[in-house]
Amino acid sequence: MEQTSAAAQVILAIIPIVGIVIGGIVVFFYLLWRHREMSLQIKTENYKPLNFDFRIFSLLTGILLTAVGFVLSVFFILIDGLTYGLLGGLIPFAVGIGLLVFYKIYSDKEMNKTRE
Repeated sequence: MEQTSAAAQVILAIIPIVGIVIGGIVVFFYLLWRHREMSLQIKTENYKPLNFDFRIFSLLTGILLTAVGFVLSVFFILIDGLTYGLLGGLIPFAVGIGLLVFYKIYSDKEMNKTRE
């Protein structure tokens, strides 16, 4: 088996760090510019708050996380069996199920509010 050179190992170790730093810079400037945009909208009285629908968000993310978690869980069981690596699939699966339960409970409460 061939050994990779020390320089190649250093480069491979630096790539994720650079990606995280660049991602952090992008997020920082997005938040900064969004803050300035909202401040100017408030000053010019053009600000309209964003309507965020938690029901739809929890349904969408719940379905996606449940599907991804299920597929990863099956994959990890087939590859490694019952090991700690299986948590990589069970955690998103459990979070997805939790979001779907939240969607169901939240929807039932909203339905009860409209009936009253």
